[in-house]
Amino acid sequence: MMKRILVVLICLVATTAAWAQIKVVYHLNEGIPQASRALPNIRNHLAADPTAKIVVVTHGPGIDFLLDGAVNLKEQPYSGDIADLVARGVEFRVCNNTLQSRKISKDKVVMEAQIVPSGVAEVARLQAKDGFVYLRP
Repeated sequence: MMKRILVVLICLVATTAAWAQIKVVYHLNEGIPQASRALPNIRNHLAADPTAKIVVVTHGPGIDFLLDGAVNLKEQPYSGDIADLVARGVEFRVCNNTLQSRKISKDKVVMEAQIVPSGVAEVARLQAKDGFVYLRP
């Protein structure tokens, strides 16, 4: 009997810990200035909560920092910031509709980013089905 109670308690603690992880979708669609604000925000977010699950979804001009050779407002490449954040578990997603409408080849997207069919649909799915909190820097 005591063994069963212990197993139930362990399961409850494990479930509570899993539910405690905060999942956040950062929505970027305004271009380089917004990305230059967002990436330090994401670093600060992870410093405050290293267990946070963060997904950055981009569309429209928001994809620009995820294109090969993109530089920030200080003319510094984004590649190092992106690689650092990916190493810390951040995921980057790029809207395929934007790529098609802007006639940008998929091979121009940095290798760390995943291409999704629609940026806005991805934001909605993450919120509605996966329980992500919405942030727009």
